[in-house]
Amino acid sequence: MLNVARLLLNKNGFLPVNRYNHLLSRNSRKNINLESKLGRSWQTRCNSTQEKSDKIVGSWLLCCGGMVYVAVALGGVTRLTESGLSMVNWKLLGEKKPTTIEEWKAEFSNYQQYPEYKLKNRSMTLEEFKFIYMMEYIHRMWGRGIGAVFLIPAVYFWKRGYLTNSTKKRVVILGALIGLQGLMGWYMVKSGLEDKFQDVNDVPRVSQYRLASHLAAAFVLYSVFLSSGLRKLLPSTENLTSSKHLLHLKKMANLSKGFVFLTAVSGAFVAGLDAGLVYNSFPKMGDKWIPDDIFLYQPIQRNFTENPTTVQFNHRIFGITTVFTVSLLWMYSRKCVLPKRVSYAINATMTMAWLQATLGVSTLLTYVPIHLATAHQSGSLLLLSFALWLSQELRLLKYIPK
Repeated sequence: MLNVARLLLNKNGFLPVNRYNHLLSRNSRKNINLESKLGRSWQTRCNSTQEKSDKIVGSWLLCCGGMVYVAVALGGVTRLTESGLSMVNWKLLGEKKPTTIEEWKAEFSNYQQYPEYKLKNRSMTLEEFKFIYMMEYIHRMWGRGIGAVFLIPAVYFWKRGYLTNSTKKRVVILGALIGLQGLMGWYMVKSGLEDKFQDVNDVPRVSQYRLASHLAAAFVLYSVFLSSGLRKLLPSTENLTSSKHLLHLKKMANLSKGFVFLTAVSGAFVAGLDAGLVYNSFPKMGDKWIPDDIFLYQPIQRNFTENPTTVQFNHRIFGITTVFTVSLLWMYSRKCVLPKRVSYAINATMTMAWLQATLGVSTLLTYVPIHLATAHQSGSLLLLSFALWLSQELRLLKYIPK
């Protein structure tokens, strides 16, 4: 270009090189400025598109998580109304609901072949059977609804490029967990249909091990949905703090979250063994702090999962420990200078922990009424929600030395 400029003629001869360089420099600056503006415009457009995609995907994930929350509540009501063993068959895409009196009688006849009817419900009428059948039917169909609400948008978002690589991995994990949860539900129900209850004093029920696995899987599924949704919807900008207590606060928050989960799983064993109906007193169990029959079974390790007294005692200890840990977290947070949202999350976790403990004691003292027991089970998931929210907020908080 410079050689060409030197050959350009004007009326006096050659165009001065310095003058051309000035023009070239000015044009170059214009081109650079234009490219810079176009780059910024393109980057802004890409960021705006990504933010929009994140909001859509995040809302979808939270919607699925909300449906899992409802499924857990429905499962609690199904168990408390002793409806879980009313449907003795399982089909992947759903069982046909009886619509005629003949179909209802056929379903009732199938139910009468299994231990729960033979040992416990021989006086049950067809109308009473319809109620427990519909409770289980609603629970199952809601679970299948979760699968549909997850799978159809997942395929669409995947094809349209709404999902990042990390989100794709989470979506695969979530899909596997949903499938596992459905299979685990039927595996649990089968344990209550097996012909192993021979004595008239036997109480037909599902295995407490399978019930705990089913509930734990539901909690894990819900946690992944909620945390994934929050990652998409909460601002990704990192907040900075000069508080030296931040690292300890994060450890205490994770510890509290772990105790919330363990307490919920221990509650599944309480539900599976009807352990809430023994020692309906608090804080003592009867007249003693540690009851005499706490190690009734041999070998001793059986007591922790099969002895109703020991299972209730463990659940009490886990619950008290959770409240104590969350309370320490709240008091320790007073030493830190924290953003408002982090403070809100800590206060919400603290409030819910005490409310959940109050619900638990009230349920115990009133011999496990359905409305309180359902609120208590749902409350455990709500407490876990606040703990997960707190962990997400603390993840965005970085310590900067003064």
